[in-house]
Amino acid sequence: MDQNRDGFIDKNDLRDTFAALGRLNVKQEELDEMLKEAPGPINFTVFLTMFGEKLKGADPEETILNAFKVFDPEGKGTLRKDFVTDMLTTQADRFSPEEMEQMFAAFPPDVAGNLDYKNLVYVITHGEEKDQE
Repeated sequence: MDQNRDGFIDKNDLRDTFAALGRLNVKQEELDEMLKEAPGPINFTVFLTMFGEKLKGADPEETILNAFKVFDPEGKGTLRKDFVTDMLTTQADRFSPEEMEQMFAAFPPDVAGNLDYKNLVYVITHGEEKDQE
């Protein structure tokens, strides 16, 4: 979504995203309303939180978890950072190096280099991190 790759989603990025999806005549008011929903500038972490809040009630958590589980046949709940990076930068709608940095800043791998994808999915679907016990 960050079409100009400056680390933030702004009105022009939203307009370009809508255009890429085939919707060319988005009203200024609609874009303004979307941006007003954010507590401030929309970086990757803010976007994930907002996305999670929008998904509440739809309960896609199991669907998203199942997508990750395809790559975790042993059901450990983690994936190697290197593997995640390779998949997200080489497949489908590729992440940029900056987007990978933002993701790993928000969801740092453990000391062994593993990403806790269950926590990532929780934040995406619920909008905030689980309480650490």
